[in-house]
This record gives sequence, structure tokens and C-alpha cells, in this order.
Amino acid sequence: MDYLLLFLGFLCMLVGVLGSLLPILPGPPISWVGLLLLYLTNAVPFSYTVLGITLLVAVVVAVLDYVIPAKGTKRFGGSKYGIWGTNIGLVIGILAPIPFGFIIGPFVGAFVGELLNDSKDSRKAFKAATGSFMGFLASTFMKFLVSVIFLGIFLVKVWEYRSELF
Repeated sequence: MDYLLLFLGFLCMLVGVLGSLLPILPGPPISWVGLLLLYLTNAVPFSYTVLGITLLVAVVVAVLDYVIPAKGTKRFGGSKYGIWGTNIGLVIGILAPIPFGFIIGPFVGAFVGELLNDSKDSRKAFKAATGSFMGFLASTFMKFLVSVIFLGIFLVKVWEYRSELF
């Protein structure tokens, strides 16, 4: 049973790192499930502290993933229309069958939203769209970093208890 949990945990880790780069999958929460599966093995001592802290980090990062692009839009001078455009563009970009739609969607959404708000000022709309893109990049980097750290914790624990696991 330990081998199955170890395999599924490692698979969750890999999917989590991949999911941190693709907005379709929630990377850090999936990586956390991998940690949970590792701790459910008989060979690795169960630590509520590690699991609790990593769960809190995964939940905070999952929430911030939706907040940061909108805040980036607002920080660069965007209005409510730009923020709504960012969120709508992100959803459409994920669902649209175009390459890199999840990157293009928030940018175009913020740009269109700002143009709907003030159709005369395309420079302001472009600035808000740039803020949306910068927020998206920051959010993606944060998710990737957390997922890689979770993978590191997983590998350290497997290495530490390798004699009991194998």
C-alpha cells in the first residue's frame, strides 16, 4: 500500500508543478495532496504541523491566483471594467481553443474592459492590460515556486525515510 501511496503522491507532485504553469489545474493544492499521500504511508511519520502549514500556504496561493491579476490591473490604473475584463478574459482564454489563450485572454479582456469604460483613451487601456499581464506572470511564478517547494519537501521526506519505504 505504501508503494501505491508513494507513486500517487509523486504523480500529484508532478501534476501540481505542471498545474502551476497551466491555469486549468490548481497546482499548489494538487501538490499538497501529494504531500498528504506521502504522510499517509506507514513509513513517514505523520506531522500535523507540516501538513497544516503547507495546506494554509496552498489555500492562500490558490486564492491569490485569482486576486493578483485583478490587483495588477487596478495598480496600473485600471477601473472596475478592466478588472472584470481581466477575469472574463481569463475564463475565455482558458476555454478558447487558441494557443496561449490563458495569457492572451486576461490582457485582451482588460484592454477591452478599459475601452468600454473610456473609449477615447487607448493608452490607459493598454497600461491596464499590461498590469493584468504582469499580475498574471507574478501569480504564475508564485504558484510555480510553491509547487516546487512542495516537491522539494516530498523528495526530502522520501530520501529521509527511504530505508522504511523501500
